[in-house]
Amino acid sequence: MNENDLRVIKTKKALHQALLALLKSKALESISVSTLCREAAVNRGTFYLHYKDVGALFDEHLHHLLKDLEESFYEPYRLVPDLISRGLDPSTIRIFHHVKKYQPFYEIVFDKKSSLSYYYSLLDKIKSLITDSSPIAKVAEGDISMMVTYQANAIMGLLIQWCMDGFARSPESMSEQLTYSLKLQQKGLTFE
Repeated sequence: MNENDLRVIKTKKALHQALLALLKSKALESISVSTLCREAAVNRGTFYLHYKDVGALFDEHLHHLLKDLEESFYEPYRLVPDLISRGLDPSTIRIFHHVKKYQPFYEIVFDKKSSLSYYYSLLDKIKSLITDSSPIAKVAEGDISMMVTYQANAIMGLLIQWCMDGFARSPESMSEQLTYSLKLQQKGLTFE
C-alpha cells in the first residue's frame, strides 16, 4: 500500500476527522469500527486495510499531533541554542499555531467531560520537551522535576484558558502573552 496514494490520504483523512467528531461525544473505548466507518463513509474492509482497531487510528493521530507539537516547540531554538526569556521573540513561538492547527483535538483534550488520559499524554510530552531543551537542568538548585512540571502546567494553563475563551485570541497574541509571563517570572514579579 502506497501511503502517498491520494486515495489512501483521503481515506485516512476521513477516518481521522470521523474519529475527532465521535470523540466529542463518546469515549475512545466506546467507539466501534462500524460507527467510525459510517461517520467517515468508509467501508470496514478499507478501515482494516489501514488499522487493526480504533485505538490504532487514535494512536496514529496522536503520534502525528505530538510530532507536530515537538517541531513547533523547538522552532525558537532554531535561531539560538538556549532561550532566555528576556530575549525571546514572540514571533518565533509556534506552539499556539500548532494548537490552532489541531483545534478540534484540543477542544476534546480540554473538555471537562473528556478522559484525563488525553490531558496527561499532552502534559507528559510538554514536560519531556522542556526537560530536553531547557537550561534549567544546568542551573537549578531545586527539584528539577518540580520546576519542569511547574513550567509545563503553566503552558497547559494558557492553553486551557485559550480553549475556554473559544480560541478567540490569535496564536500571535498567545505567544506574546507567554513571552510576557516568562519575562515577569524571570524578574520575580507577580500579577499583584
